[in-house]
This record gives sequence, structure tokens and C-alpha cells, in this order.
Amino acid sequence: QVQLVESGGGLAQAGDSLRLSCAASGGTLSDSIVAWFRQAQGKEREFVAVISWNGGTTKYEDSVKGRFTISADNARNLVYLQMNSLKPEDTATYYCAATIGAFLSKRSENFGSWGQGTQVTVSS
Repeated sequence: QVQLVESGGGLAQAGDSLRLSCAASGGTLSDSIVAWFRQAQGKEREFVAVISWNGGTTKYEDSVKGRFTISADNARNLVYLQMNSLKPEDTATYYCAATIGAFLSKRSENFGSWGQGTQVTVSS
């Protein structure tokens, strides 16, 4: 099973940028999809973005389209989430997750490997 570790979270002001990283080890991501989810305090975990490891196809939640970009460095087993034009509403703990799949799932229950999360706080 693949182990995932997130990094890159921190404090930002509205309009700033952050780049989150997800490092995978202990297995291969071939034939997998990798997603970012986020969870604000008191709210349900929600989908942010997903990418297919082999083909690079992506899908985004509507509120982050045009602001966030998910990408993969296949040689280094890294997945990034570039977050631009940050808003206070983006404040949450961000998690990366992976599963074997041939489609871009948005459902957290379909992902078997999870990182511990990294906190992003955006002030106005």
C-alpha cells in the first residue's frame, strides 16, 4: 500500500499563493488516481481536485477552477496542488489520497490511501 505525506501548508493572506506537495512511497502509483480533499472545522470533507497518474487528466471542484492546478511529477512520485488567488473560504486541512482506478472519482470513500493532512489558513 502506498504511503502519502503532505507538506506546504501554512498561513497566507487573501490573494496569495501556496503550493502543496504530496509525496508517495512504499508502492507504485501506476494505474492510480490521486486527489486532493479538504475539510474545514465543523464541516464535511470535500473534493478539491483529482489527476490520473498515467494520462494526466484532471477534474476540479467548481469553486477552485481557474485558481488551483493539480499536477504530477511522475519520476519523483509527487503530486502538487498550486493554489493561487487564495480566499478565506479556502481555509481547511488539505489531504491527498490515492486509489487504483480508471475514472476520476470525487468520492472520498473510494480512496484507500490517505495522508495526515496539512493546514492552510487564509486571512482577509
